[in-house]
This record gives sequence, C-alpha cells and structure tokens, in this order.
Amino acid sequence: MIEAVFVFAYMAVVLYVGLFAFRRAKSTGEDYFLASRSIGGVVFLLSLFGTHMTAFAILGSSGRAFREGIGVYGLMASSSALVVPLLLLFLGTRLWAAGRRFGHMTPVQIFRDRWEAGHTGTVLFVLQACLLVPYIVIGVMGGGTTLAALTGGAVPEWLGGGIVALVVMSYVFFGGMRGTAWVNALQTVLFLTFGAVACIVIAKGLGGFDRAVEALLADPAKAHLLTREKVSPLVFLSFTFIPLSAIAFPHMTIFCLTARRVESFRRTVVLYPVCILLVWLPCVFLGALAAGDPEISAAASASGTSDQVMLLLLKKHAPPWLAGLLGAGIMAAVMASDSQILALSTMFTEDIFAYYGGKEAFGERVQVITGRAFVVGVTVAAYAIAMTTTQQIFDIAVKYAFTGYAALSPIVAGVFWRRSTRRGVLASALVVAAGLAATAWLEAAYPAPGALWELGGVPVLSRTPGGLSILGGLLPVVPLVLASAAALAGVSLVTRPPSQATIERYIP
Repeated sequence: MIEAVFVFAYMAVVLYVGLFAFRRAKSTGEDYFLASRSIGGVVFLLSLFGTHMTAFAILGSSGRAFREGIGVYGLMASSSALVVPLLLLFLGTRLWAAGRRFGHMTPVQIFRDRWEAGHTGTVLFVLQACLLVPYIVIGVMGGGTTLAALTGGAVPEWLGGGIVALVVMSYVFFGGMRGTAWVNALQTVLFLTFGAVACIVIAKGLGGFDRAVEALLADPAKAHLLTREKVSPLVFLSFTFIPLSAIAFPHMTIFCLTARRVESFRRTVVLYPVCILLVWLPCVFLGALAAGDPEISAAASASGTSDQVMLLLLKKHAPPWLAGLLGAGIMAAVMASDSQILALSTMFTEDIFAYYGGKEAFGERVQVITGRAFVVGVTVAAYAIAMTTTQQIFDIAVKYAFTGYAALSPIVAGVFWRRSTRRGVLASALVVAAGLAATAWLEAAYPAPGALWELGGVPVLSRTPGGLSILGGLLPVVPLVLASAAALAGVSLVTRPPSQATIERYIP
C-alpha cells in the first residue's frame, strides 16, 4: 500500500487547494464559475492544457499503443499539436473577446445572443451535456483503474473510482473555477514531469530502450507495434478531424473566457505542441514496449483491459515510493475531469436555471448553491455509469465525446460567419444528434464484425471490433463533421439571419 499512500497524500493536497480557493471566493456567479475572469498567463496555459489532457492522454493512449503500436501517437498527438493551437488562436481569442464584451459565461449564452435564439440554445445545452458525460465517466474509470493497479487490487476499482469522484466533487464544489484552475495547474506540472521520469526509470528496468526495442522487433507477432502497420491511411485521416472537438468542448470554451488578458493566449498557442509532446510521446512509446513483456501482457489479458499497462510498468520497474509519486502524476491526469463537471454545472445554472427565471426569482446566492448541487448530481451519475461500462477509455472518448464535439465545431466557427442563422445552427445540431444516435444503435444492433451495407460489391458501411467503419477505414467523425457543416451552411443560406445590429456586434 506504499504507492497508495502517496496517491492519497496527493489527493489530500488538491482537496486543500480547493478549500483554500473557497476562502478566496466571492458569493457571485461570475467568481464561482469564471474566477472573476482573472486567470493569469501561466496558470491559464497549465489549466487549459490540463483540462484537455485527462485519463485519455496517459492511460488511454498507452493502452491503445499496447494494442496497436506507436502509430497511436500519429493518430491523436501529431494532429492535435497542429490543430488545437490554431483553434485557440483564431476562435478562442474571439470567444474570449465576445465573453468579455458582453458578459457571457457559457458557450450557449454566446449562441443565444449571436443568433437571437432562445430555445435553440436549450437544445444545444442538452446535446452538449449528453456528450460531456462520457468524458467525465472516463475520469472516474481512470481513478478506479489507477488505485486498483497500484495497490494490486487491495483497493478495488469500484472503491477507487468512488474515492476519486468524491475528492474531485469536493474541491469543485468548494473551489469553483478558481480552485479548479489552481488544481489543474498543479496537476499539469505533475503529469508533464511524469513522462520524463517514467521513461528514465522504466528504461533502466527494461535493460535500456535498445534492448527492449530489439526484443520486440525479434518477435514476428509483435514487431508491427513499432511501425504504423496497424494504422490505415483512412483511419489516420479520420483522426485529424478529432482535434476539432477542442474548441467545441464547453470546458475548453469556458476556460477561454477566464483569461485576464488576450495576451495569455500567445504563450498557450506557442507551448501547446510542446506540452502534447511531453505527455503523449513517453506514454505511447512505453505502452508499445509493454507488449513485449509476457508478465504485463498476461496481467492485461487477465484484467480484460489494457488501460492499466502504464501502471503495471511502474509497479514492476520502479521502487514502491517512486511508483507512488509517479502514480500521483497519473492520478493528476485522471482527475482533470474536474473542469468538465464544473462546466456542466456552469451551463445548467446559467443556461437553464438563470435563463428561465431562477436567478431573478431567487438571487445570485441561490444560483451558486444550485450550481454546487448540480456538481454532486453529475458526479454521482458519472460514477454509476463508470461502474457499469465495459469499454476501453480510449474508445469511449473517441466514439462519443470527441466525435460529437468535433461535429459541433462548425457551430462554433459559425459564430463569426455573417450569414449563419439560428435555423442553420439547429439543423446542424440535429444532424449531429441523429448521427451519433444512429452510430450507437448500429453498433449495438450489429456487434459482430462484418459488412452492413455494400454498393457494387464494395463495403460502404462495416462493423469492426472497434466500431463502425465507412468506405473501409473512415470513422463516423468524418461524415458527421462534413454533414454538420453542410447543414449549417445550407439551411443558413435559405433562412433569415439575425438583425444587422446583432451581426455588427460580433462581426463589425
């Protein structure tokens, strides 16, 4: 239990940070949900990156690399390092300016104001909330996996997930955005450090990377893990669409609104690719090398999941005290689901409670209390779902959260297109919802791999072990993004735009 002691000590520290932030808080909605728009440059970079890189980045990437090899780095990290900074530069700064100028606290408030749309904003809230829950779920799953692996099963996954959910819920409940940003900054420093230290320690335990790589290449059944053989060009193309989700994630948009000055984006845009490299490269490389260890392969096979291979490497090759410290680094990434929980709470209280008269009737103090109650409800729901799902962390994130939000990215870009209309936005949202529902239904109805629809002998739609495949390799995210953009553009061009005064406010 030595490793667990270090992890529990880390959770106690972040809980204290949340309580310390509570002592600095004001009883206003803007302070609780946006930290009074006062986040400085360094904390902004660390907290924004930390909230983007969750259990998906360390446990999910290493687990998928264990199954498919180092090509996983190309799938997500390389494209994200290019796409995300550009999104922050061209859209994030404009969203910040709109929030600052008009007092918006959520993306739905921006959508309602930009398109003079009332109930369309409610539809967007419901859709965004449904898509964000899977992202919160993988944080709870990652917490259970981490504690179970580090303690050799002494802390079962259901208990570990519950402990992590309780700690995250507590510091978000008390600290709000300020506590979440401070904790995310601390967490980002920890898991950025984790990659370098883990590489040094595990390399020594493996007898050096040269030896480990040569052993893997000498095994015909596993040599492909050090190539991109398992990653087809169409799959690679599909994953270049996934990072579009970054700007549509509500927690990312809301974090953009917290910056004290627009200059905070400059450091973030420049250093974001470096941060991605520092986190993803060691995790993917070590995950692939873990496949060459018969003991770890057997343990992963017995557990039915590859999400814990990084933890198994630490348990085997690091002394207990160091495994505990590095485990705290992994837990830092796992607990980054805090901002998603706060984002949902912010959206509910602003876009539903306040919009439909709750704030006016009961006051701002009750609004904050409502937000805290929603934090509790979301955390409990996420824990219940996490304890019943059997899917891998990487697959859950890509299939639902990343795919859905990538398909919503045309709506965010449409804020700054003069001809966009609320009916075009509604059409785009309905296309995304219908597409995701159809994908989930097809995967449930046809669990066995095989062709579902052929045209002239060519498989147009197929079921693979990983999910749906279009035209022999494309993931659903590609047609969904294109259909969403087409619906927004097509319907907007034939419907009435908002008033000229509203358009001029956003696009002078």
